[in-house]
Amino acid sequence: MMNCKTSLLTFLFSCFVFITFGQRTIVPLPKCKNGFIVIAHRGSHLIKPENSIAAIEEAINLGADYVEIDLRTTRDGHLVLIHNETVDHTTNGKGRIGDLNLDQVEKLVLNAKDGQLYRLPSFKEALKACKNRINIYLDFKDADVAQAYKEIKSAGMEKQVLVYINKAEQYKSWRTLAPNMPLMSGLPKSIKTKEELTFFLYKMPLEATDNIPNEALFDAMRENGLSVFLDVQMPDEDAVKWKAAMDKGVQGVQTDHPEALIKYLQTNNLRNGTKVCF
Repeated sequence: MMNCKTSLLTFLFSCFVFITFGQRTIVPLPKCKNGFIVIAHRGSHLIKPENSIAAIEEAINLGADYVEIDLRTTRDGHLVLIHNETVDHTTNGKGRIGDLNLDQVEKLVLNAKDGQLYRLPSFKEALKACKNRINIYLDFKDADVAQAYKEIKSAGMEKQVLVYINKAEQYKSWRTLAPNMPLMSGLPKSIKTKEELTFFLYKMPLEATDNIPNEALFDAMRENGLSVFLDVQMPDEDAVKWKAAMDKGVQGVQTDHPEALIKYLQTNNLRNGTKVCF
């Protein structure tokens, strides 16, 4: 457990244990067996098509702790995995995902380097593939909160999903409809002091973030029970950049190279340790 000054309050609420840091109550993150968390960006997408079930399976086989996936909605209200607003870049089709019905989406073929046929998966399929195998870092692009939470609950995945918020209205909806789900978002770069950070988290309680607006704030972030998963995914991602992120004291990173990163961590005895779960 991290060395934080905490006031621990345990009580029964939707089968979750909540922990109080000062004046704010946070939800535990999904449990992980490893100390330093590896998040496979869009699945192992340099090997298999991004956001595909195959990319998820590859991330699982490599031993990643989380798979990051992107969620959007079709015209007829079905939740599917795709990063971009349009299907032009990742499939053999064209147009906005929000202008296509599910039957049209199911006919699309994902672009693949290996010549095999992969299709754009539904959220239900992704949940099924991940259940009891890998946690989900859900980049909530453009979807209905109530429907997404309903599918998460139906799959029994409430304790395996961390939701990344992109809009203020998404945050309000998730906190209202699913108060027992851990939420993550970026911190404003304008935050400079411990007092400003505490005030922000009081107004918008988060369990995790992907940035450090000011490195002098990192101790305050810890004291507030905030986990940090930095984005290191980039074309020239390497051990130097992994070490630079780890030297900041973060709990994990999101990577385009989960296999190489895991090998680096294992080789340097950095894979095990304190589990990231407040």
